[in-house]
Amino acid sequence: MAANDTYEDVLAFWFPEGLDRDAETLRQQVEWWFRGGADAEIVRRFSPLLARAERGELDDWSRAARSRLALIVTLDQFPRSVHRGSGRAFANDPTARALTREGLANGHYAALTAGWEKTFFMLPLGHSETLADLELAVALAEEIARDAPPALRGWFDFSVGQARGNRDVIAHFGRHPHRNEALGRTSTPEELAYIARGDFVHKRTLPR
Repeated sequence: MAANDTYEDVLAFWFPEGLDRDAETLRQQVEWWFRGGADAEIVRRFSPLLARAERGELDDWSRAARSRLALIVTLDQFPRSVHRGSGRAFANDPTARALTREGLANGHYAALTAGWEKTFFMLPLGHSETLADLELAVALAEEIARDAPPALRGWFDFSVGQARGNRDVIAHFGRHPHRNEALGRTSTPEELAYIARGDFVHKRTLPR
């Protein structure tokens, strides 16, 4: 088996040791996760693995909690780097969302203990354009924040704010307008005004 082909490779890459060391360590990791810092390495190391996941060759990872988490990260996060700016970035969202929903029902989500692992497990719901998914994402993010260590609580409160922001966008527009161009969708005048403002939830300033 080639390097980077196991679910442990994905988890070690995405969740390096020591994230609970202090708030600054987690801040740096949050910036790496959500501001494109991981893009080049994901493309280099994990493009072949993503292709295998898209073909269904990693479906057996869904049999246990942590390997399911790795499969969710592979299908939900990696395409946003490998296919950034293209509609393909969102092509695996329904599959990732189904993995999340199933994992919530079968106990895999509950088996995880780290807040950041639970966050990425449920994040496909936050990427959805279905309001019920976003409402559930908000509820789960609030639960994660309540259980977070006090020193790290600020970062999980930020995550709650992001979930609420995405929910509000979907409640208002019924979809994410910033995806329209990549997906070949025609924007309404109101959506064009929103896009022009550029106040997208996923680009909000990270707290310090």
